Amino acid sequence: MSLLGRNYNSELNSLDNRSQSPSESSSSITSENVHPAGEAGLSLQKTFVNYGEATMYSLETCPNTWLRTHAVWGRYTVSFLLIITQLGFCSVYFMFMADNLQQQPHCLSLCALCQMVEEAHVTSNICQPREILALTPILDIRFYMLTILPFLILLVFIQNLKVLSVFSTLANITTVGSMALIFEYIMQGIPYPSNLPLMANWKTFLLFFGTAIFTFEGVGMVLPLKNQMKHPQQFSFVLYLGMSIVIILYIFLGTLGYMKFGSDTQASITLNLPNCWLYQSVKLMYSIGIFFTYALQFHVPAEIIIPFAVSQVSESWALFVDLSVRSGLVCLTCVSAILIPRLDLVISLVGSVSSSTLALIIPALLEIVIFYSEDMSCVTLAKDIMISILGLLGCIFGTYQALYELTQPINHSMANSTGVYA
Repeated sequence: MSLLGRNYNSELNSLDNRSQSPSESSSSITSENVHPAGEAGLSLQKTFVNYGEATMYSLETCPNTWLRTHAVWGRYTVSFLLIITQLGFCSVYFMFMADNLQQQPHCLSLCALCQMVEEAHVTSNICQPREILALTPILDIRFYMLTILPFLILLVFIQNLKVLSVFSTLANITTVGSMALIFEYIMQGIPYPSNLPLMANWKTFLLFFGTAIFTFEGVGMVLPLKNQMKHPQQFSFVLYLGMSIVIILYIFLGTLGYMKFGSDTQASITLNLPNCWLYQSVKLMYSIGIFFTYALQFHVPAEIIIPFAVSQVSESWALFVDLSVRSGLVCLTCVSAILIPRLDLVISLVGSVSSSTLALIIPALLEIVIFYSEDMSCVTLAKDIMISILGLLGCIFGTYQALYELTQPINHSMANSTGVYA
């Protein structure tokens, strides 16, 4: 859950120069920022462009007249999808942290810190295999969400990303420590996996598609990261190395976790950990990491929305509007978490609807539209067509399946069917 395939410190450093104030943020990206010929920069030869602007500039140079005249809508579309995706991340984090303090009985959710409060009285010093506990919640899950709300509002008021980078470092340290303890436990006494099914049913796969895309989707950060690198020509190596490490960790964690627990694998692997203080600390460390990375995920929609909102008022009202929009957006993620407290399905839904479009469909179609008239190779064309079709099918069927599951009683959840969410 907290291992989302993103380098939080790098993202904070790359965005810091672009977030001094709402007015500076809105004016730092202009069409006049052009690299002189021969300098290393983006192939669009613009500096400090984000995903939406890159889409707009790309459409402005394509051969199709209609697309050139409507290029600005490409920017609006991408910006809208980025807002939906990032606020979806924040809403998931809200549920994650609330379930951290209290988990409803029989509620299957993708939380790493469940029953910390509810199970405190049965936590022991001896780490034995976990038994399923039927506990009566002391307080409603919504109470915990509302308790977290003011602290997150105060957190997003911090606009200096250098300050947040300190917290991000702490989050990364706690995540690494948690992962080490989880691997240490699940690698002990793994039974022979001969009786385990090799594949899940197709409905579970559709939910898994949205979850996987949600987890790895970070395309909105690609250009900002490359823009801020001292040696942007090395970005491909850094990207492939970082993503390879994350993929390997996911494969090992999911495979070993499922081999260890089989059909008893819970929606989050931490739900299978022993109920002792050592592994309760794992859940606490994940909670700390998620809390501080909330502000980072929140920064992207704030960077898109706040400059526009501030531009509509006088300078004397700029700070008030800035803080009000930040508070309103955090409250929106809280309300969304209260209305749909199903982490596994919300993750799959957000991944299917917007993440698949941003990460698969739009990049592939942009390459076709821009370079098709420039003797694009058949291999490249076939690759882009296959990726866009995969993204489209995943978007349609993954969205349908997630919405269908949301309409079903909670005990119909498929989160435990194969452990694909482990």
